[in-house]
Amino acid sequence: MPSPARPITVALVDDYDVVLKGLAHLFDDYRDRVIVAEIDANAPVSDSVDVVLYDSFAQPEADHVEIAELLRNPRARRVVVYTWNFHPDLIEIARNQGVHGYLSKTLSAAELVTAIEAVHAGARIFNDQSRRAPSQPGLDWPGKREGIIDRESEILALITQGKSNAEIARLTYLSPNTVKSYIRSVYRKIGATSRTQAVLYGVRHGFTPDTHRIDHWLGGP
Repeated sequence: MPSPARPITVALVDDYDVVLKGLAHLFDDYRDRVIVAEIDANAPVSDSVDVVLYDSFAQPEADHVEIAELLRNPRARRVVVYTWNFHPDLIEIARNQGVHGYLSKTLSAAELVTAIEAVHAGARIFNDQSRRAPSQPGLDWPGKREGIIDRESEILALITQGKSNAEIARLTYLSPNTVKSYIRSVYRKIGATSRTQAVLYGVRHGFTPDTHRIDHWLGGP
């Protein structure tokens, strides 16, 4: 696909600063095609942007309230979900909501840029992923440097937010037993023997949501 006459402006949305910064840096080599206009953490999109990329890390993807708000925002021309969760029900609900794309975190930076360009041009891009695969190198999440894998990090973030096991299972579309398995694994890694200890670890190590927006990332509009 040929590059547009001007770079596509993109807003990144999630509640975790470290997650968004890692995502923003994926576009560093493609600034002639995509410019990150702003990064939102717990704040509404304020710039008029071509595409909003909603990173689903520890976000309420299952209840779709935030996504619906983005779709209603007149400043957001297209809304794309960026995720590693490809449960068929989530994909179907996203389609019915009117989301313009459902993109996998396994895409390379070049593939992600190409998909965003296609969405900007009017296509609806829904990746189909039958099984979970590792996230694209370069993405970041709380605890990554301590050996906590992406899905464990999301589970610990939801625990730190005060979610019960049942709520985590509902939000992530994982079975209760799978959630328990991830919890046991991350507890071993952080040395926790109780939920209270896990929450305290999460609060101290960046697993609580952030509360600010970064405007004009690397000189963007």
